[in-house]
Amino acid sequence: MEVLISSLSSLVQGFANLTWQAGVLILIGCLLLYLGTGKNIEPLLLLPIGFGIILGNLPLSTLSAQDQGGIINLIYNTGILTELFPVLLFIGLGAMIDFGPMLANPMVLIFGAAGQFGIFLTLLLALALGFTRQQAVSIGIIGACDGPTAIYVASKFARELLPAVSIAAYSYMSLVPIIQPPIMRLLTTKKERATLMPPAEKKVSHRVKVLFPVVTGILTILIAPMGAPLMGMLMLGNFLKESGVVGRLVDVSSGALANLVTLFLGLSIGASMLGGNFLRWQTILIFILGLLAISFDTVTGVLLGKLLYVITGGKINPLLGAAGTSAFPMSARVVQREGQKANVRNFLLFHAIGANTGGQIGSVMAAAVMLAIMAGMGMTPS
Repeated sequence: MEVLISSLSSLVQGFANLTWQAGVLILIGCLLLYLGTGKNIEPLLLLPIGFGIILGNLPLSTLSAQDQGGIINLIYNTGILTELFPVLLFIGLGAMIDFGPMLANPMVLIFGAAGQFGIFLTLLLALALGFTRQQAVSIGIIGACDGPTAIYVASKFARELLPAVSIAAYSYMSLVPIIQPPIMRLLTTKKERATLMPPAEKKVSHRVKVLFPVVTGILTILIAPMGAPLMGMLMLGNFLKESGVVGRLVDVSSGALANLVTLFLGLSIGASMLGGNFLRWQTILIFILGLLAISFDTVTGVLLGKLLYVITGGKINPLLGAAGTSAFPMSARVVQREGQKANVRNFLLFHAIGANTGGQIGSVMAAAVMLAIMAGMGMTPS
């Protein structure tokens, strides 16, 4: 009986310490769990984040990312603040990416560049709304549609915004299949979306695939050294894959390593999303600006696709421009699906994957440029 009374007393005390802000965040965490399990929307991202939000907002649990000495605080300090998780995740990403479609049709790389314009447009909007330069850069990088890149930049220049920026980046990455299609349909006609692309005929040799990550890594790091940790690890992972002689390292990088880092990263980022700090107008603005950034990326990519459609006499499907973001491979899948809705004979996936991998390179380069500008202005990391 005494044990029951003690348990009930602890339960009452727990509810008494539960603020309404924490309650709202717990409901948001449950919503993310529902989207991941019930709707199968990017469960690898949403499940750890959603559960982390719930754990971090439970009173007296010491499971938030800010609870000194707690296990999640240890993971957060070790993997997020040191930028270790984003860098490790890029090794796994590189081991999963096939740059073959991009190398077979290098022209699609231009979509990868166009898919980064939202970063710079959002940067200007953030500055106009009163955010500091460091904060504006961290918010703008959400437009890279790349969670690890967003974490890497925000952890350097705006750690106070890291939870909001990280959650926004990963949330919008997960919601790309919902965000992009309306914009794509709005900016294109059915005739344009139905444009058939020729099948890929050019074969990329093994030698080219092996040389690509080495040459690209050297050139891009010489051009933009601030992005060296991300670009270097991305190209390392891809070189391991294309070399064909270290299958076990590739399996570990693209499998166990990537999955483990994703789990810890999502959990610790979710546990940093606390009601008292998160439910503020500043956070709402960050989410709005992040949505605008990814929307601008899609708009500029599709508009470039329409321009190429006109220039080539209708030989380029404008939908390919939407794959220029680095939301790999979600954007490429969206392009394929929308193209087949307009024409069942449309097969855009190969070309879209090329643009999507180009967007991955573009996002890292955009982040490196941002960091270089900040360093040139004498702004040091946090």
